[in-house]
Amino acid sequence: MRSISNAMHITIHRAEQLDASLSRAWHKAMDESPDFANPFLAPEFAAGIGGCRGGARVAVLHENGEPVGFLPYERNSFGVGRAIGLGLSDCQALVHRPGITWDTGQLLRACGLSVFEFDHLVAEQQPFGPYVTGTFPSPVLDLKPGDGDYAQWLRATYPGLAKTTLKKERRLGRDLGEMRFVFDERDPRALRTLMRWKSAQYRRTGRMDRFARPWIVDLVDHLFQVREEHFTGVLSVVYAGDRPVAAHFGPRSRTVFAAWFTAYDPEFRYYSPGLIMHLRMAEAAARDGVRLMDMGRGDKEYKDWLKTRELRVAEGFATRPHPVATAHRLWRRPVRGLRNTVLAHPTLREPADRLLKTVGTLRTSTRTSSAGAAPRTR
Repeated sequence: MRSISNAMHITIHRAEQLDASLSRAWHKAMDESPDFANPFLAPEFAAGIGGCRGGARVAVLHENGEPVGFLPYERNSFGVGRAIGLGLSDCQALVHRPGITWDTGQLLRACGLSVFEFDHLVAEQQPFGPYVTGTFPSPVLDLKPGDGDYAQWLRATYPGLAKTTLKKERRLGRDLGEMRFVFDERDPRALRTLMRWKSAQYRRTGRMDRFARPWIVDLVDHLFQVREEHFTGVLSVVYAGDRPVAAHFGPRSRTVFAAWFTAYDPEFRYYSPGLIMHLRMAEAAARDGVRLMDMGRGDKEYKDWLKTRELRVAEGFATRPHPVATAHRLWRRPVRGLRNTVLAHPTLREPADRLLKTVGTLRTSTRTSSAGAAPRTR
């Protein structure tokens, strides 16, 4: 590997103001390594975050005047940095040309950071290796187009799921109207429906409602409009008749499709609409040239059913000597450690999940009672 040298320097840019020549160089670095083909690593995603949140920056590594590496990050006023879109992005990296490495301390100083937090870092980022606190499986589907229609693809790819899934699709069509699937739906009303369903799901299960945050709504609205070679926002919808039953929104590059926000109408949960959605998306994406569907870090039963293998992603805190870095790690690392312990052990995860659902049910009931109460008169 070429090491960082006196001929290499680092410049800092606002993520949403990166010029066309630097974006082209970034795309070139993505194209030269399969590790960087994920759409979350594209400049379009960083620019989307930058347009919705202050503090989004890109560190550009130059060697002999040529841009050879790109680190998108967010920085607060105390010099605490985090991977761009931390908490939303399922893939993080310093995207670079083959053979490039860097000195992490020098990189942090150039960025004005005392600490850089990450939680989905791709495995090949060796200069960040000493700062990794844990690695985790991230399930993926290797895709290839079938020789026939969807049913033939499903029977060949997932023979254990095919019979039951096709039966539920037929029943859905009989009960509600002909079932149809749109891989790339351009109707923004369907996107609003997905957000509404997802908000209700978050509240029902006691999770933080991401779509209660206006900047996340704005981000998804923006990314829905982006249609570039290395990043396209794809909305997919399962309809029964004219009625949407399930929907998904996520980004794709030429070869990688990232599963992101999936939700369905809970009235139709007995038809397994979420599973139908993922299987339909996988088959359609394969026909459209996608070779990998990334389902993201996290244990879910449907991921175990669908995955063909697992990648490894890392979390941790790259730091340089600074009181703020020490304080941030002391605050954040125990929280992450507790979360990972709960998620890694079913005996802890299942009771925690039940507790969150109970809290979500109570909150929903309280809001419903309050909204339905008769107004008092003086």
